[in-house]
Amino acid sequence: MDQQTQTEVEAAAFRRLLAHLDSRKDVQNIDLMELAGFCRNCLSRWYQEAAEERGVAMDKMTAREVVYKMPYEEWKTHYQTER
Repeated sequence: MDQQTQTEVEAAAFRRLLAHLDSRKDVQNIDLMELAGFCRNCLSRWYQEAAEERGVAMDKMTAREVVYKMPYEEWKTHYQTER
């Protein structure tokens, strides 16, 4: 597989992961952390770091909006449950 195709496959897998997480708003970040060792916030931090490594300035809340598909505070209000 050439580098361009690999990048495209990885990007498609990332988009599918985001879509899957978006479809499972019932799964809380704490559950993800306990079972998988990462959560939506981790994923958004990795996204932010990858952007910054490529010279793209991005703050934490902008990166979270990419992962949550809405402002983080809005997601918390609608979908985060008490534990």
